[in-house]
Amino acid sequence: MSSAPNFLFIITDQQRADHLGAYGNCIVQTPNLDALARRAWLAERFFVATPICMPNRASLLTGRMPSTHGVRANGIPLSRRATTFVDALRESGYATSLVGKSHLQNMTGRPALWPSAAEQRTRQAWLSEPGDYDDEWAPRWREDALADVRLPFYGFEHVDLVIDHGDTAGGHYRRWLEREHPEVAAMTGPEHALPSDYALARAGQAWRTRVPEALSTTSWIADRAIDRLAEHADGQRPFFMQCSFPDPHHPFTPPGRFWDMYSPQDVALPASFHDKGPRPPHVAWLRAQREAGKAVKHTPAVFACSEQEAREAIALNYGSISHLDEAVGRILAALDSLGLAKNTVVVFTSDHGDFFGDHQLLWKGPLHYDSIIRVPFLWAEPDGMGLRSEALCSAIDLAPTVLARAGIPSFHGIQGRSLLPAICGGQDVGRDDLLIEEEGQRVMFGFSQRVRMRTLRTARWRLSLYDGVAWGELYDLDRDPHECTNLWDDPSSAPVLADLMQRLARQMLAHTEDSPYPSALA
Repeated sequence: MSSAPNFLFIITDQQRADHLGAYGNCIVQTPNLDALARRAWLAERFFVATPICMPNRASLLTGRMPSTHGVRANGIPLSRRATTFVDALRESGYATSLVGKSHLQNMTGRPALWPSAAEQRTRQAWLSEPGDYDDEWAPRWREDALADVRLPFYGFEHVDLVIDHGDTAGGHYRRWLEREHPEVAAMTGPEHALPSDYALARAGQAWRTRVPEALSTTSWIADRAIDRLAEHADGQRPFFMQCSFPDPHHPFTPPGRFWDMYSPQDVALPASFHDKGPRPPHVAWLRAQREAGKAVKHTPAVFACSEQEAREAIALNYGSISHLDEAVGRILAALDSLGLAKNTVVVFTSDHGDFFGDHQLLWKGPLHYDSIIRVPFLWAEPDGMGLRSEALCSAIDLAPTVLARAGIPSFHGIQGRSLLPAICGGQDVGRDDLLIEEEGQRVMFGFSQRVRMRTLRTARWRLSLYDGVAWGELYDLDRDPHECTNLWDDPSSAPVLADLMQRLARQMLAHTEDSPYPSALA
């Protein structure tokens, strides 16, 4: 290995692991990512710290769990006092840039669902963070033509920003589209969409965009990334670039040929879609809402879907993935043509998954099926040989792994483990179980309060514990890989449940905060 390698970190939004050819999907066309995987270290068991956008993205950059870095749920920006591994790279001489979606701060402009307005006015245990946290605030970008990202931004010294999803995405992308292609910018959004008979279109979760392929957010991100790579071709400084696609997250607007590249009737539904077994209470509640005509389909939150809705979502998701795969191919080709590939580590992952029909569910929510907590992870060394690993890996492992590869010491408070010994030497990661946290804003499932949960994942078992209810979930993934039989109340599984509950407690203890160091004895 050469010293001071470059890093190209590619991250997608809401892409489950098995929606990639390299992870066994025989329908979606991802030739460029599959080629990358053939020379990469591929983690079969790479899990999120939480299946929520903002907190897991913060965990990727800090190497810390949401309960410690403070972004416990969407709606809480990452503190500017937080140390990221990008900070450490920049301070060690790296040129750092972010192209695409960030989502380390609030962006929608919509108020929180929790707490209530009255509770918002109560005195808090902590004062609000000092400083400005509106770098990604969509209303600011719409109302102020001079709005921009304050640099450095969590360690990034250059940012080309995309805010939100679909063809109405904002930030630098929208500003560019309105300036360079005003006629296209005027025709975005569902009200200008081409005709479509999709059920998801009626729910506002998909529309056939008039934006050409070459002007989509995915293409723009690839173009900007290639521009940044060209700036690094002189090799004066090693670089870290995060290339962050807002797709394949809904609402789906795959452009041009990618809209109908896949037919809903030709895609396969997850094996659990037609399972007839007993359902855990939260899934039963969601299905009851659907049968009563009360399913809420227009938000990003989970709902029980029909077979047609699931098929449409999968097909449009595949189209979005194929579009971004083509963009990734262009970026990797530029990396090679610029002479940078010989010293650049390429990393690919996603921030969380999507149910996509698992147990008749769509989108994301506090049900920790593998489809939402397991994501792809590829680590491709310049001269890498393709390897597949069954090691248990977590989003918090990215930060210490990048720092170890760069030869930079990890900072105190990082909770992840460097995967470098496993990537380069075939060693064991040394982890028997891992923790997944979730703190929601929504009240659902018939709960009396917002949903809060913790999950312990081992190679064989998944244990999930919910706050405020007497039941939980326990699945034997060896015998029940689709998580259809909940063993929580099974007497023969009581010893396993007791053991996993103790291991969960130990994991929660191990991930409590221990930074900063004490400054005196007392």
